Amino acid sequence: MQPQLNSLDHLVLTVANIDATVRFYSLCLGMESEVFKPADGTTRTALKFGEQKINLHQSGAEFLPNAKQACAGSADLCFLSDQPLSDWIKHLQNCGVSVEEGPITRTGAKGPILSIYVRDPDGNLIEISNQMDHP
Repeated sequence: MQPQLNSLDHLVLTVANIDATVRFYSLCLGMESEVFKPADGTTRTALKFGEQKINLHQSGAEFLPNAKQACAGSADLCFLSDQPLSDWIKHLQNCGVSVEEGPITRTGAKGPILSIYVRDPDGNLIEISNQMDHP
């Protein structure tokens, strides 16, 4: 039998400015910032939400091992929310963040989603989505 994966524990974003990234993801997306010290004794920063975590690497000073071509602005991430997209649009406008596209219907991992798209400080594409009922 082939081994199977069952969830994503964390992902890593390489960013140009950790403070700017923490501000955006905390204030605009409601994530919590966490500074932690792994076994190697370094100090690292992560963003937490739900049961997930995004570890942040400073561009040019990435922790090893890292992605072969780690660079800021190369990610395209989709986050699910139970809050209506209209609430998100208002909130993002209050944060000074423009909605680039949407609401628009897309296909998520579990079926249809309704999505809006914004950019983080590095230009990563951030999709905020509501799960839709199956037709």
